[in-house]
Formats: sequence, structure tokens, C-alpha cells
Amino acid sequence: MNENKIKDLESVALRVREHIIKMSTDGGCFVGASLSATDLMVYLYSEFLNVFEDNLQDPDRDYLFLSKGHDVPALYGTLIEMGILEKERLQNHLSTSDSIYWHPNTNIPCIEFHSGSLGHLPSVALGVALDCKIRGTNNFVVCIMGDGELNEGSCWEAVMVANAYKLDNLIFVIDRNNFQANMATEDLIPLEPLADKFEAFGAEVTRIDGHNFQDLEEAFAEIPYKTGKLNVIIADTVRGKGLPSIEARADRWFCNFSEKEVEELLDELHGNHTANIESETMMVR
Repeated sequence: MNENKIKDLESVALRVREHIIKMSTDGGCFVGASLSATDLMVYLYSEFLNVFEDNLQDPDRDYLFLSKGHDVPALYGTLIEMGILEKERLQNHLSTSDSIYWHPNTNIPCIEFHSGSLGHLPSVALGVALDCKIRGTNNFVVCIMGDGELNEGSCWEAVMVANAYKLDNLIFVIDRNNFQANMATEDLIPLEPLADKFEAFGAEVTRIDGHNFQDLEEAFAEIPYKTGKLNVIIADTVRGKGLPSIEARADRWFCNFSEKEVEELLDELHGNHTANIESETMMVR
């Protein structure tokens, strides 16, 4: 990937982060986790997935399932930048007049399945991947999962079934931001050595910097074909990426900022200042 392409992707990711921050007021959103997954979604829709505005119903399209559904602001922002979702609809966030809500809704273009209850979509994704195999098509099926989500036994059942059916068209992408809700993953139920665990279950595993577009390009370019193994990409990320004042903090999972705080965070995102957002009026869950 050349330098100009990387800069283009970084510019798209910056705009997606702007959308996320603007959604973190008037009811708030899961801003920290959405910022960690932004670069993953931007890369997938810009460079990897065969998903475009004019093929959303094409059976030969690729599929993306967002299992960690609370990251949907990052998905909304990416779909806007891809020309699939109208930017104006974000003004209806949490309004009963629209489907823009805290978790994915199939009334939004390009959202394949409802999600929110963690641990469910890996099995949905493998079912779609199995159907593609049976039909003899060449679709890729990508499922983005959270690292805390891996505490759900259904995730590991999905890994075993995927390998039993040799679903090498299926890719599990783990957003490894080291937090689940308001606690560090390793302080609750430690996951490491995570790559070894997936490999022990029979998967083909790659671990990368989830904020590095060159790493993402190389990882997806090297996904093996016809190996009969599930592909797993562990993307090491930072909760709240792009906003130093809230990065890697357990208390920055769900945030409801005031309009003034949103303006300050947008300034911080663009490097205009590094204000530490610590207002007692900030609503954080």
C-alpha cells in the first residue's frame, strides 16, 4: 500500500471519528469502543469487502457482521463515508423517527443482522459462510468481535464448528482493545495467550496493529485460501483511539457529552489542543 493510499484511508478514518464524537451527545453512545474499531471498518469497506452502494442485495457480495454491536457508530460513520448511508440521518440518532440507535438495525442499509447480545453473531456468520460454501460462491464473510465478547462460550463453539466445516471463507476479526464495559479484560477473565488459544482450536491466526493500514493490508492479503481453516485476525487496538484524554480508560465505554465537550473533543481530535475532559457534568456509564 503506497503512502498516498494510507493518507487517504487516514483521512476517511478521521472523518468517521468526527461522526462518532458528534453522536456522543443528546443521549450518548459507546464512544470508546467505536473509536477503537474505526480503522478496522474503514479498511474493510474501503479496500477488502465486495460491498458497495449498488450491490447490497447481490448474493455474490461479501458480508460483514458486527457482533460487538455497540460499535455501530463506527459502522454508521463508515457507511456515510462510503456513500451508503445519508449523513443527515445521524441527526436522528436515538430518535423514534429513524433506526439510528445504539445497536445495529437491519432497517439501515448494509446492516445484515441485528446485534447487541454478545456472542451471537459468530454463529450467524458461520451459517452464512457455510451456505456460501454449499452454493459454491466466492463470498467472504467477516465477523467483527470484541475481546470481552470472547468470554461467551458460543464464540468458541463457533470457532470449532467453523473449522469442522472447513470454512476458510470466514474471517473473525477481534477488536483487541483490552477492555470490556468498564473493566480491563485481563482483570476479569484473562484472555492471553489469545493467539495460541485460537490456534489450538484449529484456526489460522494473524496478529497485527489494528490502527496501521499497512498491517491491515498485509494481513488480509495473506489470508490463506483453500486451507480448510477459519481465519482469525487479532487486531491490537486502543479504546478511545484519537482522543488522548479518554484513551485506554475503563470509564470511557459509554459517554454522553455536552455540546461544549463535543466541540472540545473535536478540537482534540484535530490536534488543536489536548484538553483533559474531566468535567463533573459529563455523564458516563
